[in-house]
Amino acid sequence: MKKIVTWSVIASLAGFLFGFDTVVISGADKKLQVLWNSSDAFHGTVVMGMALWGTVFGAIFGGIPTNKIGRKKTLLWIGILFFFSAIGSALSNNPYVFAAFRFIGGLGVGASTIAAPAYISEIAPAKDRGKLVAFYQFNIVFGILMAFLSNYLLRNTGENSWRWMMGVQAFPSFIYTLFIFSIPKSPRWLLSKSRNEEARKVLALMGQESEYEEMKKEIELDNNNAALANDNIFLKKYRTPLILAFLIAFFNQLSGINAFLYYSPRIFQEAGLGESTALLSSIGIGATNLVFTLVGVFLIDRLGRKVLMYIGSVGYIISLSLVAMAFFLKWQGIAVPTFLFLFIASHAIGQGAVIWVFISEIFPNHLRASGQAFGSTTHWILAAIIPSLIPFLFSTIGPGVVFLFFAVMMVFQLLFVAFLMPETKGISLEELSKKLIKE
Repeated sequence: MKKIVTWSVIASLAGFLFGFDTVVISGADKKLQVLWNSSDAFHGTVVMGMALWGTVFGAIFGGIPTNKIGRKKTLLWIGILFFFSAIGSALSNNPYVFAAFRFIGGLGVGASTIAAPAYISEIAPAKDRGKLVAFYQFNIVFGILMAFLSNYLLRNTGENSWRWMMGVQAFPSFIYTLFIFSIPKSPRWLLSKSRNEEARKVLALMGQESEYEEMKKEIELDNNNAALANDNIFLKKYRTPLILAFLIAFFNQLSGINAFLYYSPRIFQEAGLGESTALLSSIGIGATNLVFTLVGVFLIDRLGRKVLMYIGSVGYIISLSLVAMAFFLKWQGIAVPTFLFLFIASHAIGQGAVIWVFISEIFPNHLRASGQAFGSTTHWILAAIIPSLIPFLFSTIGPGVVFLFFAVMMVFQLLFVAFLMPETKGISLEELSKKLIKE
């Protein structure tokens, strides 16, 4: 079990790079808009938003290498993409080159949301799967915290401070890439490619060699059925997992989480805080996110996925409603930061802890990467559109209306959890497939 935990942690470090890459741009946000004299629309969609469109392409096509060359090799290439994105972004001299390198990093983010949860879910025992896959989410929020902290520490390094902010990610990217060489290939992926002896050796390393025959039998049956039916996730029998993956990803972004993480210093300044105070408050947001993600990781295999989603949904509705009121009624001081701290805690213990675990569980083995890609693509298309619109929306309809809209959407999420979402805690991947697929 110790080896499985170690390999899960290493694979989940892709989440650290995901979190760092997503949020590090927030420190350079206003500096880059002033430097390149960009309009709100151009700045939001090109300078800030291009990485998010990279995640869309990474999510759409990330299932291909994850299936073809395997989970491990895909994770290796993800580290390489992040490394070159960091170096290129830091050395860019115009918004178009900057956007191109940010797009490359986005490819890594999108692909990581497929390969890392798929890998961990396939090596983890059923009773610990939620906790181990949630390491990925923990590393996302750890990366977010480190990005906020890094931005704060580098804020006074001169007029090119943004270059240091963007370039520092090259160091963890290089270290992560080296670590990936030490993990084995997924035994389920090896069996799906009929590389049976390699799979047996990996299972022996995991102390699970006794499960080899049963796992081989289930995966061969899965593959045979797939070959006969020319299987894909859009067939009628997979409608239930497809709808579940779409809705959990849809509501994740309609909470406004990525819009908030991308623009937290700007949002705090809209609420009346100074630039340094806004950056410092962002560190507090990152720390809150980390602490409550740890709570979510601890509870996900104890209370289950649905209970955490209930807690998160109620917390979202309360906190987002309060943020909207604070902007409408012009409450100053610590009101908005306090309510946003509650918002980030609600996200961390609910959607944050659950989404990547849940999507990695609900599709059958031969379609796991494709299903993960579908859920990730839904997530990232919305994550590209919504933050790209924030500068424009804030300057036209105002932040109060934006946060009220997010609060209303979370009421619909609560209904989704209550009436559609199944509990997946403690059930093997093969059993879940039988339960959710309607032949």
